[in-house]
Amino acid sequence: LEEIMPKPVQDTGNILKQGYLEKRSREHSFFGSEWQKRWCVLNRSTFYYYANEKSKQPKGTFSIEHYSARLAFHLRKDSRKRCCFELICPGKRTYEFTAPSPAEAEDWVDQIQFLLKDLSSLTIPYDEEDDDEEPYNDVDSSDSVNTASYNTALTQDEPSMEMEEDDIYEVLPGKQPNKR
Repeated sequence: LEEIMPKPVQDTGNILKQGYLEKRSREHSFFGSEWQKRWCVLNRSTFYYYANEKSKQPKGTFSIEHYSARLAFHLRKDSRKRCCFELICPGKRTYEFTAPSPAEAEDWVDQIQFLLKDLSSLTIPYDEEDDDEEPYNDVDSSDSVNTASYNTALTQDEPSMEMEEDDIYEVLPGKQPNKR
């Protein structure tokens, strides 16, 4: 198991969802467990929770791999019960949250389930836009595997252009090449 390094909110990588949630504390007081407002951040594989959105150190982090997310109306008895969800993993701590609204709780659950599906698939995730595009490669060499991914990143959003044989200048959209 790899150790997750604590990171400030700004450095958590690809943030897929973030916002304030109430998290149920592990410690139970005389009145039962307490709900604490936390700034929560979800990236591709890790759930972070902070005291607030300006915090430098997270109060906690955990890998969401092998967890499952579901709405959990039984967590509260008050008017916010339809805003509750939990993250469960056999043999690990269960995390319980209350979102600001039922729709927001559903969105957190949907985002986490989407990520979990991605993490459990055997393929490496990539942008769906690139599905049917062959990587452009103008280098004819044995290390074309390395250059293919490099060129794909460079040409990803460029429209395809047809060049005249000896023309070394790029044709910009909306401009005609100068004829000599």
